[in-house]
Amino acid sequence: MAQHHLWILLLCLQTWPEAAGKDSEIFTVNGILGESVTFPVNIREPRQVKIIAWTSKTSVAYVTPGDSETAPVVTVTHRNYYERIHALGPNYNLVISDLRMEDAGDYKADINTQADPYTTTKRYNLQIYRRLGKPKITQSLMASVNSTCNVTLTCSVEKEEKNVTYNWSPLGEEGNVLQIFQTPEDQELTYTCTAQNPVSNNSESISARQLCADMAMGFRTHHTGLLSVLAMFFLLVLILSSVFLFRLFKRRQGASLQGRASEHSLFRSAVC
Repeated sequence: MAQHHLWILLLCLQTWPEAAGKDSEIFTVNGILGESVTFPVNIREPRQVKIIAWTSKTSVAYVTPGDSETAPVVTVTHRNYYERIHALGPNYNLVISDLRMEDAGDYKADINTQADPYTTTKRYNLQIYRRLGKPKITQSLMASVNSTCNVTLTCSVEKEEKNVTYNWSPLGEEGNVLQIFQTPEDQELTYTCTAQNPVSNNSESISARQLCADMAMGFRTHHTGLLSVLAMFFLLVLILSSVFLFRLFKRRQGASLQGRASEHSLFRSAVC
């Protein structure tokens, strides 16, 4: 019978316009994929609570008071949340564990108490993010003029999603792209990219000496490769020219021998 009354009360909380609390403030709650998140209910008079109905896209759970020495009792009403929800005493804060991306969205807690105002509503917006791994720094558009390295650094993280920001130290530049004009006097500097989202941050560094050394090596490799290509080209031209001259010589030599043979034959004919 008591269970039946709880379900009736839960239905009333979800349909009663005054209980919906349309003008209530929305609290943003940030969670980490695969970890736990806590919705702060923070009830000041826990003994006055009769039931708390939690809803999102559909009904999620309802929470009722436990014994004086036990935590509140949670009854899950949607299979996606089975074995992932519990409530903390004494303030009835709700915890969702093993967070999934589909858990993100709006949540509402309709709190029914024994005293005025009897029903209050708290609203939440759950945002879920991945914990950021170490970012990767790549370099491109390198050039060298008057002993100055001109390098473009790009910082990125794997599986990049929303609300990821980048910061470069010691320059204090923001954004994932950094343009550097590196002089010989700045060889001891270290550039650090820090990627951050609302739940985590991670960093990676690269030394200025490494940048210019990599660039110089790249130029040497490019220069050596170009020389090798030119050498192969000239060798091929030399071989083809030699073959052509040899065949031309042989052709002229053959024509000369043929001409002499013809003259000798005419001479013999005249003598006879």
